[in-house]
Amino acid sequence: MITEMTTYLSEQQKLIEEHLERLIARLEGPERLRASMIYSLQAGGKRLRPILLLAVIDALGKNCEWGLDAACSLEMLHTYSLIHDDLPAMDNDDLRRGKPTNHIEFDEATAILAGDALLTYSFECLARASALSSETKIKLIQMLAKAAGPEGMVGGQMNDLQAEGQQITLSELESVHRRKTGRLLTYAIVAGAVIGEATCQQLAALEAFSDHLGMAFQIKDDILDVEGDEALLGKPVGSDETNQKSTYPGLLTLEGAKEAMQTHYLSALSFLEKAHVNGTRLEALTRYIIERTV
Repeated sequence: MITEMTTYLSEQQKLIEEHLERLIARLEGPERLRASMIYSLQAGGKRLRPILLLAVIDALGKNCEWGLDAACSLEMLHTYSLIHDDLPAMDNDDLRRGKPTNHIEFDEATAILAGDALLTYSFECLARASALSSETKIKLIQMLAKAAGPEGMVGGQMNDLQAEGQQITLSELESVHRRKTGRLLTYAIVAGAVIGEATCQQLAALEAFSDHLGMAFQIKDDILDVEGDEALLGKPVGSDETNQKSTYPGLLTLEGAKEAMQTHYLSALSFLEKAHVNGTRLEALTRYIIERTV
């Protein structure tokens, strides 16, 4: 099963990366800006969000290539957020996936502009998606903007910054991560459901699934920051504690965090069953998310 999932992830990553290359190749603009964009896009990420989007389409029995533009658009937007997260004014990280962060490799101004460029180009790519109807594209653009904006990821990042150095409650921490991390994961799942022509009942179940998956994903990240392998993670462990961030292990203990992750995992599986897509690669991906080492 592990070998099968590794092969699947490798194939999907290749599919996404080849399409990203095609989308970037048609760009015109300053070469240094393009180089900075490409540097972070090719930094070796898991491509988890776009893979989830494609996996939902596949689980619904539709052609996953319908979602390639949407998947790559999402990966561009996620990459922009990582570039900006690493900046000195934010998390001030020197390494990302074992490589110098964008502002270290280039400079701070270039990194900011590369992030801006990826953010804006992501919406252009989604608007130009040839496999999708105009109605679907408008719906996805609205959904992505909401998931990434002040009510979603950016709002969560602001809350996360404000919480540094403070003791916050578990419910406050969950609220931060539902916005900061969860909303883009939810978008990946729901966008896949929209493209894959899910029924209203399936859409509702998949949205509930995505909420529990997002929480399990974030708790796993917090656990890896405590007991992960620095060589595998490509960044120093313990950075959350260094940055005085509230985490699930910090609030619940390490064992308590693992129990909470397991609870969300089981809830996620129950909603996959309600959506009638259990037993698919989507279920295998869910298990991978809580068992991963990076």
